[in-house]
Amino acid sequence: MNILAAFAKKVRDHPARVAIVDGRGRSTSYAALEHRAARLAAAWTRRGLRSGDRVLLALMVDADLYASLAALWRIGAVAVFPEPALGLAGLRHAVAATAPRAFVANGIYRVLPWLVPAIRRVPLHLRLSAGEDRIDDLADLSADAHALISFTSGSTGAPKAIARSHGFLAAQDRAVAPLLAAPTPQVDLVGFPVFVVAGLGRGDTSVLPNWPLRRPHRAKAAAVARHCARAGVTRLLLSPAIAERIADDVPPGAATLFVGGGPVFPDLVDRLHRTAPALRIVAVYGSTEAEPIAHHEMRGLDEGEGLIAGMIADGTRVRIEDNEILVAGDHVVSGYLDPTRNASTKRRDADGTIWHRTGDAGRFDADGTLRLLGRQDDRVGALWPFVVEAAARRWPGVRRAALVAIAGRPVLAIEGDRRHMSDWQARFAAGEVRAVARIPTDRRHGAKTDTAALRRQLTGSGTEPVSTARNDC
Repeated sequence: MNILAAFAKKVRDHPARVAIVDGRGRSTSYAALEHRAARLAAAWTRRGLRSGDRVLLALMVDADLYASLAALWRIGAVAVFPEPALGLAGLRHAVAATAPRAFVANGIYRVLPWLVPAIRRVPLHLRLSAGEDRIDDLADLSADAHALISFTSGSTGAPKAIARSHGFLAAQDRAVAPLLAAPTPQVDLVGFPVFVVAGLGRGDTSVLPNWPLRRPHRAKAAAVARHCARAGVTRLLLSPAIAERIADDVPPGAATLFVGGGPVFPDLVDRLHRTAPALRIVAVYGSTEAEPIAHHEMRGLDEGEGLIAGMIADGTRVRIEDNEILVAGDHVVSGYLDPTRNASTKRRDADGTIWHRTGDAGRFDADGTLRLLGRQDDRVGALWPFVVEAAARRWPGVRRAALVAIAGRPVLAIEGDRRHMSDWQARFAAGEVRAVARIPTDRRHGAKTDTAALRRQLTGSGTEPVSTARNDC
């Protein structure tokens, strides 16, 4: 098998259809993308690249990134993606963890060998230049053959390398397919570059971000709307951070928003629907190791506690033990590249089923709907983060809220209009409220609270100013 087989069929079916529109508005057809990939595969094979070789990629998010992926998979090589949120440290870690045989970069990333000496020791340094000869046949691989290696975010320790096989990616496509199925080809604004691969297999057009992926706060709603209008975008696949940026200026041609990569709070859904009442909003819950796990179409007022994750995705099994969500399925990572990293997050049943421990707390409603309560480790006494934060975000003047423990006491950090401080404190009798200029977020999507950074900030080791109000009841 080869994960590229679905893409190859779409090339035959509609070669002239636009496959990718990059952040600068440049279009690449299915035929042009395939031709570029076939030529790169031939050039890199001449340089000595072989099936099974690992190739470290440092490429701009444009059509050449996906042509390079297709070239590697065409010959059976393995793409290695360092964790971009970790910068140079992520590159050094990727080299140490995967021992790549080749390196390819473009744009400003070509200077990386001078900044990371370990890259200079990689045997092959490949270029994106190619002749006119092609490799037309796809490598016939086993389902277990590795296709790509990526990394966890490293928010809870050293990033863990995850190897995804061709069979795994096919299973992930099957799990996502019912969610993204449509009667006609779609034009998707894709805020998660990895999901472009599935779009190419479906025959859709993927419009790449026109904002810096590592700096979602720099996304400009008007610029995003113009980008979408020029490309004819019909659907949005975005993180909550980007959804917040466009909430008051939703691209008018978009009928559906799929939002994931972080918690989706009801007040964000309310904002989006005030701007675009007919917009269909689907929250998708998953993790680096399991995507998707559940999904839910957000409509109407939710009176329940925590956040709705929704109904369990096809091909996914979920159970809850001691409040923690465990997940299993063909599209769930069964182990890390370094097996010594498995012990804390993997559990094997007597029948051989491997369950991934998400670290998220949750529960099922009576109808089978999964609800999220927050991270297990972020619980403060009897208080669950998402239960408190979802309620607080509906208080007057609150933009964002985050619950943390300081010296064992619950502290609710609030980003918003500080003139409401006395009201906030009255509403949160369980602990202390502190107003902050900014609640720090994760470096990957800017959508999750960076609890460790917030705790440092609130205890005085950070640089953000805070205001306090005490309630000793």
